[in-house]
Amino acid sequence: MIRIGLGYDLHTLVPGRPLMLGGVHIPFEKGEAGHSDGDVLLHALADALLGAACLGDIGELFPPNDPQWKDMASSFLLKTVWDKVRAAGWTLENADCVITIQQPKILPYRQAIRTSIADILGVHIDQIFVKAKTGEGVGIIGSGAAAAVWCTCLLSRP
Repeated sequence: MIRIGLGYDLHTLVPGRPLMLGGVHIPFEKGEAGHSDGDVLLHALADALLGAACLGDIGELFPPNDPQWKDMASSFLLKTVWDKVRAAGWTLENADCVITIQQPKILPYRQAIRTSIADILGVHIDQIFVKAKTGEGVGIIGSGAAAAVWCTCLLSRP
């Protein structure tokens, strides 16, 4: 059996917060606003995995109004999700993610982001891909006010 999952997340970018993407701190003057550390990439990937396995969504597992998740590392959240997905018998075939952010450029950090995600999930780096797009100066992304991510994943189990 195979299943495809789709995850999406969007966070505003604000001064005074670190920019975290895929568990990697990227030097920038703004970072994601969020209850946890705000890592929009790991949140979208967690939702893709949960959706493919029909195991809920990230807001259900880690409600933003629950103080225990305040400033929590999203790598912990993703690892918790992945443990749940694996416990249900699923294996990751691949994940493909698109980061939309006007600035900074993500290409110099892509390999580190892929490595970080692969390490969190305990999979080979060739199972994870990440690419970035700008908002071309249009809308909430193009103005630099937010970052969004779409992730798809393919899960399999016997």
